[in-house]
Amino acid sequence: MTNTNFKRIYYEKDIINYPLGKYLIEKYNNIPQIQITSHNNIEELRKYENKDFSTLKNYLVIGTRKTHKYTENHKISDFLVPFTSSGCYAMCMYCYLVCNYNKCSYLRVFVNTEEILNKLINFSNNSDRELIFEIGSNSDLLLENLVTNSLASNIEYFLHNTSKGKLTFPTKFNLINPLLNISDKNRVLPRMSLNPENIISNVEFRTSNLKERIKAINTLVESGYKPYILIAPIIITDNFKEDYFNLISFMKKHLIKKAQEKITFELIFMTYSYIHRKINEEAFPNAITLYSNTLMTSRGIGKYHYKDNIKKESSIFLTNLINNNFKDCTIKYIV
Repeated sequence: MTNTNFKRIYYEKDIINYPLGKYLIEKYNNIPQIQITSHNNIEELRKYENKDFSTLKNYLVIGTRKTHKYTENHKISDFLVPFTSSGCYAMCMYCYLVCNYNKCSYLRVFVNTEEILNKLINFSNNSDRELIFEIGSNSDLLLENLVTNSLASNIEYFLHNTSKGKLTFPTKFNLINPLLNISDKNRVLPRMSLNPENIISNVEFRTSNLKERIKAINTLVESGYKPYILIAPIIITDNFKEDYFNLISFMKKHLIKKAQEKITFELIFMTYSYIHRKINEEAFPNAITLYSNTLMTSRGIGKYHYKDNIKKESSIFLTNLINNNFKDCTIKYIV
């Protein structure tokens, strides 16, 4: 997927006070536009039914970010940062944003980018140590960039206005051209999310295929980035071992030599929820079923994760598989 095809635009009135807001209103002037009071509470959209999930995903919401609370993180980054968008145009059947936004996990773009970036810069400057900021936990920034064309300039703004701190973000897209000429690639850590091709095609709708993602990793490494790869979310099926063996074999065959050196891996098992089940049953009635009462157990109200013994066995299998194929890699964590 290389473009978006929005059917309707919802926008807050004051976005026209920002250059990006003016740009987006003009860019999408041929699409029906509806003014709203708050991007966070669009009453007519909340009335949509579960079966309308894919219709909602074709809407773009434009507003200003009001919440700037950073959350401590102890995985690949130090803090999760509310950044320039939330939600997504893609339709991955397990997306954790659905837990937060329910059916309203459509793409929201925030136009007060200077305010967002200045807060981040000040936070970084005032820290007594070097921090890594996860700026892509609420959206896929490469996908957002198709709308705003501002990812490179936002990254450069951060790099030029503070000598401290690094930025990182995951992606399921091969839309990496905005990253290739970044001035300081040692301070930017793009992380490509991979899954077996049958998972991508049957579960991660509207995302780049496996071959495209691998090619993007090669290009990023050739341009000066270090290889960061998420295998996420790991989905346990009847063909689990075969699927992930084939994934690692495909990586071994198609990643260039330099991209196979010192890879940092993150392994994230799928978590699921009652909300996912209801939306997927009605919005994607012909899709595969991700919930399994034999493999999963409850975690909290309406949430599911793989049983400990199943997850442990699967973790050992994947760890051995990765270490046997990529000798000098680091598995940063398994969750």
